[in-house]
Amino acid sequence: MKNTLIIAVSFLAVFVACSPTPDSSTAAVTYVVTQKGDTVDSYFGYQVADPYRWLEDDMSAETADWVKAQNEVTFGYLETIGFRENIKQRLTALWNYEKISAPSKEGDYNYFYKNDGLQNQWVVFRQKADLPAEVFLDPNTFSSDGTTSLAGLQFSEDGSIAAYAISEGGSDWRKVRIINSESKQQLEPELVDVKFSGIAWRGNTGFFYSSYDKPDGSELSAKTDQHKLYFHRLGTAQADDQLIFGGSAEEKHRYVGADVTDDGQYLVVSATNTTSGNKLFVKKLSDPASVFVALDDEGSADYELIDSRGDRLFFKTNFNAPNQRLIAVDMNTPSQDRWIDIIPHAENVLSVSRGAGFLFATYMVDAVSRVQQFDYAGKHLRDIELPGVGSANGFDGKSTDTDLYYSFTNYSTPRTTYKFNPQSGESSVYYQPAVAFNADDYQSTQVFYASKDGTQVPMIITHKKGLVLNGNNPTLLYGYGGFNISLTPSFSVSNLVWMEMGGVYAVPNLRGGGEYGKAWHDAGTQLKKQNVFDDFIAAGEYLIANHYTSSEKLAVSGRSNGGLLVGAVMTQRPDLMKVALPGVGVLDMLRYHTFTAGAGWAYDYGTAEQSEEMFNYLREYSPVHNVKAGVKYPATMITTGDHDDRVVPAHSFKFAAELQNKSAPGNPLLIRIETNAGHGAGTPISKLIDQVSDIHAFTLFNMGITSLPQ
Repeated sequence: MKNTLIIAVSFLAVFVACSPTPDSSTAAVTYVVTQKGDTVDSYFGYQVADPYRWLEDDMSAETADWVKAQNEVTFGYLETIGFRENIKQRLTALWNYEKISAPSKEGDYNYFYKNDGLQNQWVVFRQKADLPAEVFLDPNTFSSDGTTSLAGLQFSEDGSIAAYAISEGGSDWRKVRIINSESKQQLEPELVDVKFSGIAWRGNTGFFYSSYDKPDGSELSAKTDQHKLYFHRLGTAQADDQLIFGGSAEEKHRYVGADVTDDGQYLVVSATNTTSGNKLFVKKLSDPASVFVALDDEGSADYELIDSRGDRLFFKTNFNAPNQRLIAVDMNTPSQDRWIDIIPHAENVLSVSRGAGFLFATYMVDAVSRVQQFDYAGKHLRDIELPGVGSANGFDGKSTDTDLYYSFTNYSTPRTTYKFNPQSGESSVYYQPAVAFNADDYQSTQVFYASKDGTQVPMIITHKKGLVLNGNNPTLLYGYGGFNISLTPSFSVSNLVWMEMGGVYAVPNLRGGGEYGKAWHDAGTQLKKQNVFDDFIAAGEYLIANHYTSSEKLAVSGRSNGGLLVGAVMTQRPDLMKVALPGVGVLDMLRYHTFTAGAGWAYDYGTAEQSEEMFNYLREYSPVHNVKAGVKYPATMITTGDHDDRVVPAHSFKFAAELQNKSAPGNPLLIRIETNAGHGAGTPISKLIDQVSDIHAFTLFNMGITSLPQ
């Protein structure tokens, strides 16, 4: 496996707490009249109207006209907010600080990412020994408007060749370019139509990658359901790439991925139809006659290759271990009854990294990190002292590395990179960003509150010290609650400004996430999905009951699955919040699985065709299907990208049309559609600043704020 450099970009937001003006948010809005069709679907004998089905055609002229008209309404409204430009200027100033990633050794160079402050895309630099650093790849030159981004970079075994993926306009479809690392010259035509794929090198001869058969035509929403693994040999045409795994009509897999062990001996393939659980297959590359060996062909557990030592492969897995464990599999005797625990299952959720000949176990304890160091026999060597209470990531590298790196952050600590000596256990600051504020002025408190069914849910509430709990503090409640994803403490300038001006930032760890392992995840899936919404509602009620805020000063926010969360909660409890911000959300729960790779999300959601019970359950909370006529919904800013081919924009289009057609007068119900943009990854900084400025101007205006103090 190759160490991957990660680019982290913070989303910024800002508000200023002023005395509210009761009529500040009542500017008249004339909505687009969205044409209704007569489409009706039948589910188990139940008829469901879908009047805005035509908006699913994301390539039609009619949809393009609708998008243009909606944006005209939205931006016309935003232009009435006098302090909108001030927010943008503040965001621009705050965003403008240097950011540098940890280095990664490839060949004779150390590679790292750097952003001077306002560059649309991070730049890849490299440095040899003590010589000055030089630019290796500058994605800002990939397109004139910054919308083409670097989406992956992997080096061959000796570092002499690099393959990097690009994304155009935020699309999940990628192109892969292959260059000579020293000269940076492109070696052959780029690969096209690559999607949901890593790049796994086999020596210097070529690499494994994954893709789908591209749908006929160019429809963004066309369904993709058969992932295939290919091997590209350098110097040959992509049309001649060897199909390695997948392609059987009898057994389609929606996601197929590959790793090659560092020594090049083994190819490890994972295959799955969902986002939870994967089948696991291993092939010995050093033996031309070898075939794939199935270590697990059921796919009910998750496996992640961590490292190898000869014929011994190390996997992190939740097989018989809901909080994960690290196992060793001897490929000479690979049956499951011969698997050996190296780091056993424990009370807290485990993640594992490796480098410099050691293993590192990061445990998530109530959503914060604890790190321990082990040897490959599973002997505990030390607990690693972290700089504080927060999130630690890293401790990853090659076995030949002598120093490793990790980052640490929390809600009041900017992401700082530390150099770690694995022999002594000592850490030293490698890079600390220069953000001018005093962390001691802020405090984070973790509380546990009772959800509707009595389940105790943790939430971290962060604000400036001395905050008066008078029920009048603007509060941003952010949530996700799905796909085994954990929300852990992290710093952003957005949160700093929010707290600096007297605001509260609250993040609950909802069921459906991964904070407490598989049981916590499963408790928020399919017929238990309502638990997630109840947890979020209870978080808002806690903040109000304990006088952090009031319904008139509460905004709820979430993206993707979190957009579903906001859409469901605002339609179930429109009285709870003043502002709702569903971003790139999954909002049509009866049809989500018919678009792109959406069917792969069925583990979390179920599908309307699955059973009558599942259909009824989905229909009861699907945001698109639960907008009621005559109800006054909170001020809403829906956001999406017109090139989002993961959660297609039709979800947001339909939800906006329903709200605008049915809601009682009073609050603005707008949709902001970013053009030439996708689900979020790779969005240029200039677009992010514009988006966040607009969203937060909208939020403040509808909390009753009409001007910013000088």
